[in-house]
Amino acid sequence: MRHLTAIALATTVLMSASPAFAYKIFVSNERGNDITVLDGTSFEVIHTIPAGQRPRGTVVSPDGTKVYVCASDDDTIEVYDTTTYEKLGTLPSGPDPELMVVSPDGKTMYVANEDDNLVTIINLETGARVVEVPVGVEPEGMGISPDGAIIVNTSETTNMAHFIDRDSQQIVANVLVDSRPRFAEYKMDNSEVWVSSEIGGTISVIDNATKTIKHKITFEIPGLSSEAIQPVGVRITKDGSKAFVALGPANRVAVIDAKTYEVTDYLLVGQRTWQLAFSPDDKHIFSTNGISNDISVIDVENDEVIKSVQVGQQPWGVAVADVAVTN
Repeated sequence: MRHLTAIALATTVLMSASPAFAYKIFVSNERGNDITVLDGTSFEVIHTIPAGQRPRGTVVSPDGTKVYVCASDDDTIEVYDTTTYEKLGTLPSGPDPELMVVSPDGKTMYVANEDDNLVTIINLETGARVVEVPVGVEPEGMGISPDGAIIVNTSETTNMAHFIDRDSQQIVANVLVDSRPRFAEYKMDNSEVWVSSEIGGTISVIDNATKTIKHKITFEIPGLSSEAIQPVGVRITKDGSKAFVALGPANRVAVIDAKTYEVTDYLLVGQRTWQLAFSPDDKHIFSTNGISNDISVIDVENDEVIKSVQVGQQPWGVAVADVAVTN
């Protein structure tokens, strides 16, 4: 009995000495020129990383080891270690990178360069720029199919979603959407692409096979003018059942049945909600609120805002890394 007790005690000590496994939330602060890191269990701030000028688009590598940040006013992509927070280097980009996506295999990055109407393709293994794909005027939103075969860029002034083939590195389709498209999000089954139009106030649901719009989602909030409802960030759960849309100065995140396209709720969050990111298990979604300088933590199952956390000045992008957090 004493032997078993000793083993149990030793096991407890080893477990308590090991790092708690959780995830980290990385928030780029556009005006603060830094990145806030939060613990995915407590949702508390655990670190601040100094960054370049005007950090915006933020993504994590598929293996969770690196976080990439668009330093828009420095015309570069910065790379940080998600464990040590050390700056690992920079990647070449065209002028004013705003948003980017990384291929599922982690080997390629696609960057929207707003000032030169190009999508820059970067080889992440060599750190070299591969090619630049001409797109519409003021490219911003970037999306990628779950299999990595198609990349979508949205151009704010041309009002189009451009579908780029991975292998040929050419545009294979252009879809006209509503005014000022901001973001593109694929369903995990590869069936649809959802494109938000900030000024148009809609989500265009595009059939991925035919590259045609199959439905448009609109929003109506009592007491708010239509001009105040500006869809930006879009995220869809892995099972394809529910979608969330950040509505900018409406200070709300819309909840949508992703199968019927019905808006089921509007969640009041911070001021000027911009981008969104899920936790690895889809149990929570985080919104960046640029004017109130905070993020909102939303319970996905219950459609409920459970916490607000102050971060840096003018939070813009958000990404989640499924890595260990040392207490």
